[in-house]
Amino acid sequence: MNEASNAVLGKLYLVPAPLDFGCKVQAPLQDVMPLRTLQIAAQLPCWICENAKSTRAYLKRINELQPLAHTLQTLQIQELPREVHKKGDHTGNFDARPLLVAAVEGRDMGLVSEAGMPAIADPGSSVVRAAHDLGLQVVPLTGPMSLMLALAASGLNGQSFAFVGYLPQDPAGRTQRLRELESLVLKTGQTQLFIETPYRNAALFQSLLQTLQGTTRLALSCGLTMDTGWSRSAQVSAWKQGKPVAALDLPTVFSIGR
Repeated sequence: MNEASNAVLGKLYLVPAPLDFGCKVQAPLQDVMPLRTLQIAAQLPCWICENAKSTRAYLKRINELQPLAHTLQTLQIQELPREVHKKGDHTGNFDARPLLVAAVEGRDMGLVSEAGMPAIADPGSSVVRAAHDLGLQVVPLTGPMSLMLALAASGLNGQSFAFVGYLPQDPAGRTQRLRELESLVLKTGQTQLFIETPYRNAALFQSLLQTLQGTTRLALSCGLTMDTGWSRSAQVSAWKQGKPVAALDLPTVFSIGR
């Protein structure tokens, strides 16, 4: 597909999703999403997403506050390929231009991921790249971003930081990676942020306590924007001596620094 030369092109809106996306207990949408974001999302006729079913559920929540301009049955909802979910699409190996035909034809489109901002710790960067290559206007909308909220709540270095995604699942590989990240923290002062699938949060937390030096600062932000959410930052030695942490079965951002 060549770059579009149409006089009128649609826009690609990057639509944030609430951080409770897929959780059993969800906050009122109006408490966590800006009104203008919901108003724009309610007007969009075409969507690109990770999962059509969960996207429809999100749109139903929006409809309760801002009536959708198009019925759910008439919306065009396209899913990113499965390999994009598994391997990510930030390397440039996936051509997303065919997903943007509607925008080339003049219709506005929304890109949404499972939580937070698409293309930030989630798939979607390939779609954004393709939109730019096609001459489409890309419009990021305002909404919650767990990484920035967690960093702000951590008390760690907010001038130099890196998000390193998921750590290895096997204990030996995870321990080695944690030591590498801690060494980087101690040498440069750069904060390191990472995440894990909620059901593996507890195992990661225990690995952090067993691997990191006592003076390294560890911060957790669990269930951000939810009523039961919490953030805590302390040296590893204090985590070990303090009271047990609450359940870590909600989405959590882990950060280490000095």
